[in-house]
Amino acid sequence: MRLTRFTDNALRCLTYLGLHESETSTVTDVARRMSMSEDHLMKVVQRLASLGYVETIRGRNGGVRLALDPAEIRIGTVVRQTEDNLNLVECFDAALNTCPIAASCQLASALDEALSAFLSVLDKYTLRDLLQQPRRLERLLRA
Repeated sequence: MRLTRFTDNALRCLTYLGLHESETSTVTDVARRMSMSEDHLMKVVQRLASLGYVETIRGRNGGVRLALDPAEIRIGTVVRQTEDNLNLVECFDAALNTCPIAASCQLASALDEALSAFLSVLDKYTLRDLLQQPRRLERLLRA
């Protein structure tokens, strides 16, 4: 399984904002420091704001900041809400399924179990857990 760039950028953005929890950051600064496209990050921030993870502030001193305590942000939930498609194989989507053996195939149930386990592990972690080494993370952002 591979997460989309959108989800990766959402998690990286949340991590950056978590490191700077008491500040308002600009999208430009987050994008530059986290090595991502500013245009793409704008879309990510809009989605994170609509989900209630961040708040955006307009105006001269505007920017973006966390709307929740990092301990309240579950990584598994963020992944579920930012991935556009968690269907590992075609047969996970009945409308698109063309597999002739889907009705008796055991692969789908094994993959579904694996996906559930993957998300279950991510559900154990919060953004706070990802911020356990703030000094090291900050040093890497300055490098």
